[in-house]
Amino acid sequence: MDATSLLHIWWVWLSAALALALIELVVPTSIFLGFALGALVMTGVVVLTAITNTSALLALFAGLSLIAWIVLKLAFKSQSSGARVVKRDINEG
Repeated sequence: MDATSLLHIWWVWLSAALALALIELVVPTSIFLGFALGALVMTGVVVLTAITNTSALLALFAGLSLIAWIVLKLAFKSQSSGARVVKRDINEG
């Protein structure tokens, strides 16, 4: 079995989703969660459709990951880790 035929098996996408979610927990970024959600949706796509073109599968994964990342950015945009701006010093009377 070659590497491109592995992309047509549903549990490979599910394993990739779990691995990317675990990387998201370890690495302090927010990019891997979009890829994990894209791979999770690809699990359903592989199960429900008969797409046999590897390029189409990878393009669909990229598009789904981008959409998931944008949705996550919009959903969590209010949570900023920016520094608080101090306008008045507490030591001044």
